[in-house]
Amino acid sequence: MSESKQREDICRYGRSLFERGLTPGSSGNISLRLPDGGWLVTPTNASLGFLDPARISRLDAAGRVVSGDKPTKEIPLHTALYESRAEARAIVHLHSTHAVAVSMLPEIDPKAVLPPLTPYYLMRTGGTALVPYYRPGDPAVADAIRGLAGKYASVLLANHGPVVAGESLEAAVFATEELEETAKLYLLLRNLNPRQLSPAQVADLVSHFGLTLPEHDGHAHGCS
Repeated sequence: MSESKQREDICRYGRSLFERGLTPGSSGNISLRLPDGGWLVTPTNASLGFLDPARISRLDAAGRVVSGDKPTKEIPLHTALYESRAEARAIVHLHSTHAVAVSMLPEIDPKAVLPPLTPYYLMRTGGTALVPYYRPGDPAVADAIRGLAGKYASVLLANHGPVVAGESLEAAVFATEELEETAKLYLLLRNLNPRQLSPAQVADLVSHFGLTLPEHDGHAHGCS
């Protein structure tokens, strides 16, 4: 795929996410790793709904800006996730309402943010970790993500929003959307003791689809 087409894809998916209210104003950012080790990444203070393909930032493999506008200040979290997830080719970071709301709840398990409510949550995201709050753009967030040892493609920044890596831009977008919809379900069902997927059902998904789910202590929590 040409770099020109990849730039257009970032704009197309960004506009879709923005128009459906999944990241307001100039929040959120998208990056895509190129074959030469460099990246395309959305600029700082840019709305995902109004991106210009020609102004998307291009970074070289060392993280230096080669062309385009100044990149997002969230470069440290993108860098850390790419470093820890060798198969990742794209990363989507949003400020989606329901996922941010879940990140603020006191009962959330940092190793399993959401319970196995649906098969597609596990199939798309593989499970989500909670990363403690850091100031936006704080380089320390990179160490927190590296501390997850590459077990998670999907992380939720406390009081901030989701960051999801995928083997393609489409996969990263779809997984981020699935995380937001599952967060919405969790909030709707909270305190109602919903029926979750059983351990046997989860094991069947793992076997049938070849999923790799992060290990965590104990069982997934319910909507308490």
